[in-house]
Amino acid sequence: MTGRAPEGPSAPERTARASVAEFGHGMVVGKFYPPHAGHHALIAAAAARCAEVTVVVAPSRRESIPLAVRLDWLREAHADTQWVRFVGRYDDLPVDYADPAVWDAHCAVFRAAVGPGRVDAVFSSEAYGVELARRFDAVPVSVDPDRRTVPVSGTAVRADPAAHWRWLSPPVRAWFVRRVVVVGAESTGTTTMAAALAAHYGTVWVPEFGRELTARKLARLREVSPSATVFDVSWDRDDFRTVVRKQQEAEDAAARSSGPLLFCDTDARATAVWEERYLGSASPQVRAAARRPALYLLTDHRGVPFADDGLRDGEHLRSWMTGRFRAELAGCGVPVVELTGSHAERLARAVEACDALLSAGWALADPIVESESH
Repeated sequence: MTGRAPEGPSAPERTARASVAEFGHGMVVGKFYPPHAGHHALIAAAAARCAEVTVVVAPSRRESIPLAVRLDWLREAHADTQWVRFVGRYDDLPVDYADPAVWDAHCAVFRAAVGPGRVDAVFSSEAYGVELARRFDAVPVSVDPDRRTVPVSGTAVRADPAAHWRWLSPPVRAWFVRRVVVVGAESTGTTTMAAALAAHYGTVWVPEFGRELTARKLARLREVSPSATVFDVSWDRDDFRTVVRKQQEAEDAAARSSGPLLFCDTDARATAVWEERYLGSASPQVRAAARRPALYLLTDHRGVPFADDGLRDGEHLRSWMTGRFRAELAGCGVPVVELTGSHAERLARAVEACDALLSAGWALADPIVESESH
């Protein structure tokens, strides 16, 4: 079994709920691959009618989303109903609704997850819910079996997560989101490109924290030395570790509210290049923090006028920096698309690459289905 839920309601709270609830103990069983709004409505229906509910999450090991992750998602979504507990068991048994022995085996898995207490009602949106309830000597309760209230299914989400994005909760979105990182030398349009792509796809983007930190440092210097410039700002290893940590925190927060694509202005690999620029080398901690986004977009410096806004090193570094980014990304195992030409040409090339990313879909392993048992 995987991960017990936090402590549930106290004994007085359980007694109070039992006095008004239609059923004592309700059960919900499913794979939740992945959890979606239909699942949440099913669980909410059980929570509204039962004094306590056990939700059994029972995937097979072949599936692509770990059981512990699904349990975390569900617990977050239903944190306000403490009388609902979530338990997990892997169930790698074949599926054959016509075979009593297979039914017995599956029910043994579910019973082990639920524990020895009585189950009074089984809530389900599936046809098998009636037989499952019979085997637990419980009342079957069907919830939206035709998917009219919430027209979505796990199968549909797995086939095309982007098309069913609105039915996914924030942590599930964050797991599915494809992260696109824009990197490039100073004044080559990385921020402009990240913002333009976010606007094109109707989603959010993550600004560069390193630039914010530079502005803060310079502002503090000018409090004691009004004539200070960006060249008077000093950097140490802790600064670059802070940049990586803050950048990734902002990225992870944005992923929860993002569309299927999340655009990021820089990342840990880019920070490693800047650390090399200022301190002569990149630290192991910064390099180890590097993630694997779905795509890198590298903005070339050629053809882009240099605009000195007071926070930049200088135009003379741009050629070297573009080369360093190109070399840094070459061996990272992530696709890289270089953007050249006018802004319109760059945006068109970036959109083409991002559209291809969405068209490729999400490769999720199929669950065990009934046809495989015959």
